[in-house]
Amino acid sequence: MDLDFTDDELHRYSRHILLAEVGGIGQAKLKAARVLVLGAGGLGSPLLLYLAAAGVGTIGIVDDDEVDLSNLQRQIAHTTARIGVAKASSAAQAASDINPDVRIEPHQLRLTADNALDIIGRYDIVCDGTDNFGTRFMVSDACVLAKRTLVSAAVLRFEGQLSTFKPHAGGPCYRCLYHEAPPPGVVPTCSEAGVLGAVTGVMGTLQATETLKEIMGIGESMSGRLLVWDALDARFRTVKLRPDPKCLACGPEATLRDLSEHTDTAGPACAI
Repeated sequence: MDLDFTDDELHRYSRHILLAEVGGIGQAKLKAARVLVLGAGGLGSPLLLYLAAAGVGTIGIVDDDEVDLSNLQRQIAHTTARIGVAKASSAAQAASDINPDVRIEPHQLRLTADNALDIIGRYDIVCDGTDNFGTRFMVSDACVLAKRTLVSAAVLRFEGQLSTFKPHAGGPCYRCLYHEAPPPGVVPTCSEAGVLGAVTGVMGTLQATETLKEIMGIGESMSGRLLVWDALDARFRTVKLRPDPKCLACGPEATLRDLSEHTDTAGPACAI
């Protein structure tokens, strides 16, 4: 592990290095890590900003949408001046402004069954901040196939959910929690039902925290647990998750071999 930090890096990350659980070794792990953020929206904005601030060496951003005025109530990586700019580029600029030493790789494209494995395979950890089940299932399946850790968060109205999926390390995958997508129209999106902007900030920051923990190997992983937060009641609760032995993606008799079933998946333009 390369512990050769510049004076500026030692100053920038001094509050991290003071933590016994982090120290120089943990900071070096962050510097060497490659994290992919799917969706530069309400969740992706605080997530990628904190990853950049923490010194994660390489951050990929996938989003094919452009900044819209309606995004700015919650998507804090963007500004009024950047309305109409590609979100991947806008978010990359925001992250670089915080930490120019971090490498940002914007991918202005739609994640599909054809490119998901290639893109996801370039990174160590994947963070899902999209808001439709089609994309979430595809991303989870790709992470299972690529043996990549997935840190997933979701929000709607005043509620949020968070979990980490590591089936390659014996934990459940997203399909173990949700066996299949609900029928169209049953679960509304944020654009249909609304969301309190600060809720995405809380969940995106929690997502960043879990990602940093996974990189450094500290604390208790959220793998095998689902965190549910009700903002109106100010209550957190945790639900235990177990691998599904009949899971089509990660079970002992899994039938998933590729992403060919995902033929009409909406891409991360549908970021929360």
